[in-house]
Amino acid sequence: MPQYDYDLFVIGAGSGGVRAARLAGRAGAKVAIAEQVQIGGTCVLRGCVPKKLFVYASEFSQHFRDAKGFGWTVDWARFDWPTLRDAVQNEVNRLSGLYETNLAATGVEMIDDRVVVVDPHTVRLTREGRSVTAERILVATGGHTTRPTSIKGQDLGITSTEAFVLEELPSSIVIAGGGYIAVEFATIFSGLGVDTTIVYRGERILRGFDHEVRAHVQADLQRTGVKIVCGSTIEEVTSLSEGRKLVTLSNSMKLETDHVMWAIGREPNTANMGLEAAGVRLTERGAIAVDEYSRSSVPSIWAIGDVTDRVNLTPVAIREAVAFIETEFHGRPTAFDHADIASAVFSRPPVGSVGLTEEQARAKGHKLKVFRTNFRPMKHVIAHNDQRVLMKMIVDAKTDLVLGVHIAGVDSPEQIQLAAIAVKAGLTKAQWDLTCAVHPTGAEELVLMGEPVSHDNEAPA
Repeated sequence: MPQYDYDLFVIGAGSGGVRAARLAGRAGAKVAIAEQVQIGGTCVLRGCVPKKLFVYASEFSQHFRDAKGFGWTVDWARFDWPTLRDAVQNEVNRLSGLYETNLAATGVEMIDDRVVVVDPHTVRLTREGRSVTAERILVATGGHTTRPTSIKGQDLGITSTEAFVLEELPSSIVIAGGGYIAVEFATIFSGLGVDTTIVYRGERILRGFDHEVRAHVQADLQRTGVKIVCGSTIEEVTSLSEGRKLVTLSNSMKLETDHVMWAIGREPNTANMGLEAAGVRLTERGAIAVDEYSRSSVPSIWAIGDVTDRVNLTPVAIREAVAFIETEFHGRPTAFDHADIASAVFSRPPVGSVGLTEEQARAKGHKLKVFRTNFRPMKHVIAHNDQRVLMKMIVDAKTDLVLGVHIAGVDSPEQIQLAAIAVKAGLTKAQWDLTCAVHPTGAEELVLMGEPVSHDNEAPA
């Protein structure tokens, strides 16, 4: 008789949990994975995938305007919200089905249930009312949207989860928050013709990104019609007639709108899971505290992805899953390196970023050479589109290492993936400059920035 029912029990069937379960099953382990909602997790069902599809839809309004400069007459365009909404839901359900198929192909048992951890090797299936044991437990439950429970009328608002399945496209929306989710949904709704306002407590949106990138994106959103109220918060939301809302801000402004959307952050899914009772240490934010190998304070319990609140990106969760499998099922101790992870914001314009920002590099004591270019892409010139591209490269003045690359403009998420290889590999600016440009492209500017716009004195040898 085996000592445990399973070699691995995975709690949460998002991208990280599914990858871990599949790889463990492929390695010959007996694996179960439990999910209380639908296989696929936030990214597939109510995050990255549907969001990107909505962004694509929102871009057509500008494409139609740009087409006139190239000789096209587009006067028949009409947008239909239910068509987009339903097509996107069909696609995410298709992807969820593929996840199920792939899990089944590797022999993973799928359990539709909410799971509570009983002890280091036991979990309880709350709907079935039974307990099972596992040699290893992997928590991959992700995170969830948050609401400001202290604000009167907060329940009248929606979050990104509900935004994907609205019955009707609103004529106006107020979005609370200035992070990437708020900015991306402002891009989506305004691109679809919705009167859109961002309300953010900080002085400029996209905190944590390079300061010039933040200014560039904020200015372009405002240029294209998004209203941005910084230095203020929502104090109250009240109901008006015909489903409309009145939003009162801390600066005394009052806004009438169809919808209020809370995009003020996410929290780890650890509540009421029995983790602390089982000995698992949580951080102040409720995340599972783990070491570099994703092991919790309990040797038989691991955690990956957003539930650990390290770098909350889907590809990171997947790489953490791979490292876990390498360590535990192949005997090759592997710790995923969280440094220099590229990220993208699908805003207007989109942003691609990897490595240190100028502010972060200076805070770490680097003397810098900063390279920057700002230009209007060839396509935009003939289209009479005023959107510009900002590219910025942060270079260590002593070693010539490229510490960071930050782009705000067309195709920047595509470009940053390749730039991230160079930054991760530790290439110098001189090595970038040895690379021949591909012309005519916007990306060629990454190897043509010849003179720094600022140059600190080199650090002493």
